[in-house]
Amino acid sequence: MENKNQTNQEELKGGKKTNYETVAQVVIIAVLAILLVYNGAKIYGAGNGRSITGNAVATGIGTVSALDVLPKGTPDIYGSKLGVEYDDVSASNPTSTEAAIQKLSAYEDKQLNSEQMARYIKIGSSIACEYCCGAKTLVFSNGERACGCAHSYAMRGLAKYLLTNNPEMTDLEILEELAKWKVLFFPGVHEQKAEALKANGVDYTNYVNLASNLYRGAENQVTATTTSAGGSGQMVGGC
Repeated sequence: MENKNQTNQEELKGGKKTNYETVAQVVIIAVLAILLVYNGAKIYGAGNGRSITGNAVATGIGTVSALDVLPKGTPDIYGSKLGVEYDDVSASNPTSTEAAIQKLSAYEDKQLNSEQMARYIKIGSSIACEYCCGAKTLVFSNGERACGCAHSYAMRGLAKYLLTNNPEMTDLEILEELAKWKVLFFPGVHEQKAEALKANGVDYTNYVNLASNLYRGAENQVTATTTSAGGSGQMVGGC
């Protein structure tokens, strides 16, 4: 009897974990695992974006700089063939920026077969040029242009080039390339968005997370408007 009473007293004092504590820990671990899986799934079809919930809000005081999110160098697969580099797009060099946009846009009118068109619609429905024209996607469900700005022409042109010249690339890989150029076209707002994603535990170095429709509108969580890239509304290249 004395041993039993001593055991009960230890449990009340924290000497041993109760069954309730054990169950609570298991539940917490399970919930975290579900959240991790959920965040990594269902990229395509998120036309209106996915909102970020939770109490974490980015402060906008430079926790993520533009240098952390801007792609640099030459695209591995197509850079030398098209004569473009990520570094061509710069607010300080409008001439090289417009030249790069023109090179990418050159393939926007390229005809696609039915298989290529299905992939094109899937990719183009997963990203938009919303900061310029407010469009929800690059293309409509029939493959027609959903936005007439120069940035959209460049992204659609690149998508068609890669689909016809590098069909071995996955849809996700092509979407990632489009997302990289979108970040270059709108560096300030993507710096803000990166802060919001980081504050919510989302990998902001993944360009699909950062620039596709997956977390559209996440930048609205940032409280400050000044960024090292020159402001949340900065746009590089003509619209």
